[in-house]
Amino acid sequence: MKIVKEIFGYLLGGILFVALIPSIMWIVSGRPALIPSEVLRLVAGAVFALFGLALSVWSIVHMRNKGNGNPMDAFGHEVAPRTQHLMTDGPYRLSRNPMLTGTFLYLIGICLWLWTWQAVAVFVIFVVIMLVQVRTEENRLRRDFGEEYEAYCRRTGRFLPF
Repeated sequence: MKIVKEIFGYLLGGILFVALIPSIMWIVSGRPALIPSEVLRLVAGAVFALFGLALSVWSIVHMRNKGNGNPMDAFGHEVAPRTQHLMTDGPYRLSRNPMLTGTFLYLIGICLWLWTWQAVAVFVIFVVIMLVQVRTEENRLRRDFGEEYEAYCRRTGRFLPF
């Protein structure tokens, strides 16, 4: 019975000194933001940016190791040796364009960090240009891989898993 009273005493003290008194202090202080919105924005931006970079790097490494080449054509012009087979595993099972999805996430993180309309405008322009690039690349993949690519398109989203 003594141990129960002791545990109860610690719990009551913890609730009183760790939760109740600070809560009263917060209320009488006018309930200021516990975490300033700038901090939340920066943390969210960092999470987006880091996740985006990780996805892009994973995609590049996977493409290089498994595909023995580079996925990017610059509007129909070969920039580096093209992969010899269609990549559908690793990050490519999540998205047909995981490098670009990662880049978009990274740039969304940068937009959150900078928090300016100019940064968003540059991002939107980049997205529009990349959408044109992706269409060009998809046409090449259809020519190179035919029905295999069409089946991949039916089961895998362009940028998101669905």
